[in-house]
Amino acid sequence: MSARDIHGIDAPWGEFRQIGRPLRKIDGLAKATGAAVYTDDIALPGMLHAKTLRSPHPHARIVSIDAREALGLPGVHAVITGADLPVAYGVLPWTQDETALAVGKVRFTGDPVAAVAAIDEDTANAALERIKVIYEPLHPYFDPFESLARSNPAIHEGRKDGNVSKHVDLAFGDVDTELANADLIVEDDYFFHGTTHAAIEPHCAVARYGADGLLTVWSATQITHYVHRALARVLGLPPHRIRVIQPHLGGGFGGKSDPFSLEFVVAKLSMLTARPVKLLYTREEVFYTHRGRHPMHMHYRTGVSRDGRLAAVDAKIIIDGGAYSSFGLVTTYYSGQLLTGPYAFPAYRFDSTRVFTNKPPCGPKRGHGAVQPRFAFEVQLDQIAERLQIDPIELRRRNAIGANTLTVNGQRITSNGFLECLARVERESGWRERRGRLPFGRGLGVAGSMYISGTNYPVYPNDMPQAGIQLKLDRSGIVTVFTGSNDIGQGSSSVVQYLVAEELGIALDQIRVVAADTDLCPVDLGAYSSRVTFMVGNATIDACRKVRSQIVEAVAAAWKVPATRVVLAGGCARDTDDASRVIPMAEAFALAETMFDTLGATGSYNTPTLGGSYRGGSIGAAPAYSFTAHVVEVSVDPETGRITCEKAWIAHDCGRALNPMLVAGQMEGSAYMGIAEALLEEHDVNRFGIHRGPSLLDYRIPTSLDTPELYALIVESLDPEGPYGAKEAGEGPLHPSVPALSNAVFDAVGVRLTHLPFTPGKVLAALRASGRPGAGDVRAPTAQNGRR
Repeated sequence: MSARDIHGIDAPWGEFRQIGRPLRKIDGLAKATGAAVYTDDIALPGMLHAKTLRSPHPHARIVSIDAREALGLPGVHAVITGADLPVAYGVLPWTQDETALAVGKVRFTGDPVAAVAAIDEDTANAALERIKVIYEPLHPYFDPFESLARSNPAIHEGRKDGNVSKHVDLAFGDVDTELANADLIVEDDYFFHGTTHAAIEPHCAVARYGADGLLTVWSATQITHYVHRALARVLGLPPHRIRVIQPHLGGGFGGKSDPFSLEFVVAKLSMLTARPVKLLYTREEVFYTHRGRHPMHMHYRTGVSRDGRLAAVDAKIIIDGGAYSSFGLVTTYYSGQLLTGPYAFPAYRFDSTRVFTNKPPCGPKRGHGAVQPRFAFEVQLDQIAERLQIDPIELRRRNAIGANTLTVNGQRITSNGFLECLARVERESGWRERRGRLPFGRGLGVAGSMYISGTNYPVYPNDMPQAGIQLKLDRSGIVTVFTGSNDIGQGSSSVVQYLVAEELGIALDQIRVVAADTDLCPVDLGAYSSRVTFMVGNATIDACRKVRSQIVEAVAAAWKVPATRVVLAGGCARDTDDASRVIPMAEAFALAETMFDTLGATGSYNTPTLGGSYRGGSIGAAPAYSFTAHVVEVSVDPETGRITCEKAWIAHDCGRALNPMLVAGQMEGSAYMGIAEALLEEHDVNRFGIHRGPSLLDYRIPTSLDTPELYALIVESLDPEGPYGAKEAGEGPLHPSVPALSNAVFDAVGVRLTHLPFTPGKVLAALRASGRPGAGDVRAPTAQNGRR
């Protein structure tokens, strides 16, 4: 039996004792006291330090590399170039277009070209200055439209579609007829800029190649399984001679989902020098490594009836992918596939094209691929509400897709708490009493969204479980849980601990969690797509119930009572019909070990078959979807153009909140990140391909003074397939932040902002032009605004 079977939403022993409580995170004390070990904390005897030489050109051929002078520097142990690591890799098996160090050409400023291992970082940096590289500069592409129109010189040679990374064109229903019959069509252009993750911990990796031929790599990754696969491919080592371990991680947000150059570099240098090697990226290198939010140019055309019912949506999207593919194939699908909720519409078409440019490569960032189109569509919904004179929340309420239904592109929706999310933010924000009635310069805006709880499509297609758990029970009463899932700060190891405690009726301090070690733990596909709580949680329950039945059977046999009378709770086994009959759990474990031999169990999870039968139909299909609604309150200074986000009400349907404190933290963090993207962040390069501000001093993110009051409103629509009914809460709560903020600016000052980021200059330009209807981004003030 596997967790493909549904476990149900109820407590295992009548009522929840751990679930639903604001419990501490399993690693909270270690992180608070500094005891937690991160990758850069690792120091091994004889360890060398590596540094990377990076390209100063955005696009150039490598004519020659001469490392003789660097190798002659005292303290330098090895220098490697692309010739030492020529095998291409990539996180997706269909788009493996990167090498650890550039082979033949460089494709963005900062592309790694060579690496040095030396006795310390200063010596390694000195050696980098002695490596002579001759480049032949090529025409660089910084604009995706130019890259789309012109492909000579190509960024990646030999591709039949020039500089096109991926093109997806899908249609559902009769879009043209529905638009022709619509009472109103609203059409506009939108732009979402590039942003990056700004995780606290920079990328870091340590490798040790032992005399026994075992390569061990410690990495600040959020997907140990994919790093393991990629190392075997690039280094030509059998997988059983590679071990990957993820120590504590200082944040990921999707930015540590790819295999990266440094993991291959330290491994190769350790193999060459027979010494452990560490490589820690500087903050500037992290900005150039990037893999953050894709800039998207979006054109949306939406048809509606007079009463505001959506009839058809037609979207065309150009995606700036940067220099390499990364997760870009998925991004291209996600940019269209994840728009079809929380609203119902009978016809939908999207045409998305991802284009290579000579900029740092883009990849997955919290809300992968769906945040950008959600911004465009939710602003367009507000434009529709304005034209039809319908309250924006009421417009969304009328179009809500509901529970137990299918989207127009074939995604199965089970539980759905979106209407309650709308009701909560409407009530808590005082929407009905305040929207349109605040003083000029102050306003409220709303937006909604839907997001996946993991994807049913594994990166490497196979029928094996997507998540696995292994339990080891000791006669002392301790349970050790082995999980391949990656705790990136979201609390996945804590969730595993809570579930084991609930299922086996033991205290939290009786549970050890060993995570993200490919030698010790069963395969898990990693921390991405908001999959861990749903999939690993189900696998955990699966394993617990197998071993639980053995414990109950053994205790019942010892007491000579039916198994139905045995309950595991409060650290003891109890007889429901005889209160005096109680034994400690360690004694129950001993009875079970005596009856069944050494105690342990495995559990797994795999999704049912989901999604449409068309090509790409499974991308975006998930076993359950979360739902979110935000109301944001802003103030806009008409003299300076500065927008201040004052408050944000975040209602999120997470299924059952296994730990409401963790859920609220994710909701607040998501809203914080979305508001930062709207008002402050901008990840871009200048006309020379140089990053505009590759440091945390220059790259603007909110401080505590910039952060608005955040109100996390948890909505629980228990999902029949989630662990006790739980769904995701890590990425979904970000999506409505940006469009809700734009819509609030319209309520505040009557201008419609459709191009991110919302800088004071853009606000002032829109205000100046606000008397000219139809001029670019700017719309005429509404009658409502005109009254102020």
